[in-house]
Amino acid sequence: MSSAFNIPSTVLIGAGASSELTNQLRRLEIERILVVSDQYLVKSGLIARLLEPLKSTEIAATVFAGVRPDPTVQNVRDGLRLFTESAAQAVVAIGGGSPIDCAKAIAILSRNPEPLADYMGYHKIPRAGAPLMAIPTTAGTGSEVTKVAVITDEQRNIKMMILDAHLLPSVALIDFELTMTMPAALTAHVGVDTLTHGIEAFVSRKATAMTDPIALSCVRLVSRHLVAAWDDPTNRTAREGMMLAATQGGMAFANSSVCLVHGMSRPLGAVFHIPHGLSNAMLLPCVTRFSIAGSTTKYAQVAREIGIVLEDPCDRLAAERLVEELQRLNERLCVPRIRDYPGIARDHFEASLEKMAADALASGSPANNPVVPTTADIVRLYREAW
Repeated sequence: MSSAFNIPSTVLIGAGASSELTNQLRRLEIERILVVSDQYLVKSGLIARLLEPLKSTEIAATVFAGVRPDPTVQNVRDGLRLFTESAAQAVVAIGGGSPIDCAKAIAILSRNPEPLADYMGYHKIPRAGAPLMAIPTTAGTGSEVTKVAVITDEQRNIKMMILDAHLLPSVALIDFELTMTMPAALTAHVGVDTLTHGIEAFVSRKATAMTDPIALSCVRLVSRHLVAAWDDPTNRTAREGMMLAATQGGMAFANSSVCLVHGMSRPLGAVFHIPHGLSNAMLLPCVTRFSIAGSTTKYAQVAREIGIVLEDPCDRLAAERLVEELQRLNERLCVPRIRDYPGIARDHFEASLEKMAADALASGSPANNPVVPTTADIVRLYREAW
């Protein structure tokens, strides 16, 4: 049975890759762009610095900095309105997964009718959107190389997962130097998110011979570089390694699939506004333990690849040690449990469990898990993660 493998047509990766923006816009004969980012990156001066070379060219840039963490349908509409008003020809996303996902939706709606909810799910977008370039500033989501966007529908209080090849950026400029100022907590959360991408892509029921080697490379890179990047933000080798891991994780999961961790993570983020990377990190150990029985050999291989199994025990023991290592990693990186996240009351959490479990199943991701859960399983896992 054949399987598709989609990545951007142009991927430039390495120190200084972001400086290629002007050349790439000229190559595509783009004269007017909408830059999609957030207030933090605008205030930091990064957006101005990246756009400075455009001042000596014929290329005009309009900046939309209204993207919030876990972007909403309203964010997309606001950006789309500015895209139209500025007569932009292309979208340039600068930031983490939130600006990039929002930019994907803006680009799509520039050439497809609303509502965005019509495209929730798999392969539902009829036409390609405006050209999109992505410049990631975090080493985590891998959104710059994926055909996936996650947008929060405020009316229904759900995160919509949209997967379609039309969401792929045309160009990804992946410059690890832009991640050097990431704070420790963000480094940890998006780093474990990257690890989740690698593991879930590898154990997914949709994994292929193309995605498996890339997923395992992602896992190895995270095991080698995440703690070092967290310990010393100025460690260029570690930052570069994590950026490569994030890119590979994105390539892998977008072409196999994410599984139960992501299925449960989206509702948790929608209801309690926990950032996506952090909610994945909170769930990874317990969901891995639940899933081992469905793919023991592959989970054991992950344990061996990252070097936590020094001898060669049976697959079951190796997989169990992987779960222990994931728990230790969260502790080492100060990843909080759900109950420790500010503003989450136990009674609200308990009252939300059935809806979150139903929304998780409805997303489709849990169906790709090595062990396909029931609603009751998911409720139990949320409580275990609490």
